[in-house]
Formats: sequence, C-alpha cells, structure tokens
Amino acid sequence: QVQLVESGGGLVQAGGSLRLSCAASGQSFSAYTMAWFRRAPGKERETVAAIRWRLGTTYYADSVKGRFTIYGTNTKNTVYLQMDSLKPEDTAVYYCAAGSSYTAVVAGTEPEFWGQGTQVTVSS
Repeated sequence: QVQLVESGGGLVQAGGSLRLSCAASGQSFSAYTMAWFRRAPGKERETVAAIRWRLGTTYYADSVKGRFTIYGTNTKNTVYLQMDSLKPEDTAVYYCAAGSSYTAVVAGTEPEFWGQGTQVTVSS
C-alpha cells in the first residue's frame, strides 16, 4: 500500500523557517516526480515545488523562488521542503504528492499519490 506521510507543519512568525518532510512507502519512487502543493482558504491549489529524481530537475512557483528548497534523501524515499523567510501569504495546507509525469505534476495535473496534508500558519 502506497503511503505519503507529511510532517513538520506548524505555527511560525513571519520571517521564520519551517521544514516539511514527506516519507513515502509502499513502492519505489525513484522514477517519479515528488512535489509539494498547497491550498489556502478561498484559493486554487498551487504547485509549490517539484523534484524529478532521475535528472535532478527542480521546479519552484514564482511566489516561493529563493525562499523554499525542495530536496530528498539518497534513498529517494523522503522529500523535504525547506521554507525560509516565510510570509503570512504562505499560510496554507501543504500536501506531498507523487506523479509519474514531471510536466503534468508541475502543471498541477492530479498526481497519482497524495499525502494527508499538514497545516502551515505564518503569523504577521
């Protein structure tokens, strides 16, 4: 059974940092694109960052470039999202996801696998 389990969310003041973790199990994800999405109240779901293991390719939404970093372990079973210089507008539920198509994941097309989500709240 495939599972993606996020952790690391919480409450932080503006300018602070958080690191989200996503532990994947149930199959190998070395050929997949791993990504972080977020959904804020009243807003569309946004692809925040993605990483394609095979080529080391990464993607970042313009809103987080230079502040967020996506990376993973050598075993490629865990993906992290380091979030620095957080802003109140980063407040959202963050979801880990895995998809077989990098292009589709970046475009926001439904990945095959999702985590349950973790809340990130940034206070001003």
